[in-house]
This record gives sequence, C-alpha cells and structure tokens, in this order.
Amino acid sequence: MSSADGGRLLTTFWAQLATAQRALLLLDYDGTLAPFTLDPADAHPYPGITGALERLLALPTSSHRLVIVSGRWLRDLRPLLGIDHGLEMWGCHGRERRLPDGRHSLTPLPEAAVRALAEADAWETMARRLGGRVERKPASLAFHWRGLPAHRHEALRQALAQRFAELPENNTLAWHDFDGGVELRVPGRDKGDVVRTLLAETPPGAPTPRIAYLGDDLTDEDAFKALGEQGLSVLVRPEYRPTAAQLWLRPPEDLLAFLHRWADIREQTG
Repeated sequence: MSSADGGRLLTTFWAQLATAQRALLLLDYDGTLAPFTLDPADAHPYPGITGALERLLALPTSSHRLVIVSGRWLRDLRPLLGIDHGLEMWGCHGRERRLPDGRHSLTPLPEAAVRALAEADAWETMARRLGGRVERKPASLAFHWRGLPAHRHEALRQALAQRFAELPENNTLAWHDFDGGVELRVPGRDKGDVVRTLLAETPPGAPTPRIAYLGDDLTDEDAFKALGEQGLSVLVRPEYRPTAAQLWLRPPEDLLAFLHRWADIREQTG
C-alpha cells in the first residue's frame, strides 16, 4: 500500500471512529507495544506506550474496549505491561483469557497434547547447548534463537525439526515459525479466534463496534484475516513484509501517534 492510500484509509477510519457508538481496540504485545529483546523477560513497552494505554483505559467502558492479545502466558506478560486493573488480556494465542475484573480462564488441553509437550520439554538441554532459550507456556513451548548467528540458529532449527518429526504424537502439536524462533503449539486456538469471539459478544441489537487490530508477527495474520473488512488491520513493524493487514505503521513513533489519535477522537465522542 502506498503512503497516499494509507493516508486515505486512515482518514476514512478516523471519520468512522468519530461517529461510532462503540469502539474496540486490540493490540498485540511483543514487536508491537514492546521491542524484541534477546531475553523475552526484558521486553518492556516502548517509552510512552504505558501512558498511552492508561489514557485509553480512562475512556468510558460503556463505549470503548481495550484488549491485549498475545502469544505469551499472561503470568509472564502482566508484570512487563505494568498495567493490570481494568484491562482485558488474552494470552497463549487465544487459549487464555483474563477479564477486567480479574476473572481468568484457560481452555483445557487434550491428554495427548500434554504428553507431547512433556516430551518436547526434555529438548531444553539440547536447545541450550546450541545457544537457544526455552519459553514454557500452558499450551506450547517456544524455542528462541534471536541473536544467534545464522548458522547456529539454523542448526538449532534443524535439530528441533528432526525431533519434532520423531515425536510419537507430533500431530497433537503444530509447528509455528515466529520472528526469532519456533513455537510448538497445541492446535485449536489462534488470535483469529479472539477476534471472532469479541465480535460475537456484541449484544443483540447493538451496533457493531469500530474495531482495529494492531500486530507485527506471523501469528497476527490469523487475526488480520479474521477481521477482514469488518475493521482496520494494522501491521506494526520497523520493516514492511507481505501481510493481510490493510495498513503499515512503524513503531514507536507511528504507533504512539495512532494510539493518541484514537484517544483524541474517543474523548471527543465521549
């Protein structure tokens, strides 16, 4: 999309947001609100992001909804985000949900998937020997190689692929590449399911909210596709890549401008 096309798309969307009775903003975390780091535990939000989120959370909940959608385990995400009260969060690619009032739910796993994850968990020694790091989640294992030279992360990737192919119940786990590693995930939920669930929760007779989803990674493509033409899908990355998203923004400057523009409009809508 050209910058002119993107500008026209945003102008139209802002006009629609200004007259919408309800609005829904969905934000990915890693790579979108926070830069990637060698250690995922160090991935704190870009400067200014926390303030922008607090401003969005101050909007009337009767007409505005802010949701964080992440592949992380919420137990690990919440301390990094630094905001907890009143914020809805989805973790583990849609398998985990925490409502603004603190209620928490996690979709249970099939027994075969639990066994497969336990076996894959034993690969940690091999992964660390090759320079990788392991991130454990309730429904997946993520093997990170960000920061390794190309030949080393390719060696780790090949070793994991070989073990994955030999896994007795490998059909119970799905292989997902992401920026800086690979995740072995129990299938059945993805970020697209989050979009569909939230849209389906529109009360009968109520107008569909103006919705936007902002994300950066391949896992966010499921959400972009689920949203389709029902809202605005935004790729947030320093460099462009092919995507189903309608718009591309660079973090953090373009991202912060977007968040504050959203808040400006909704504050006036009141």
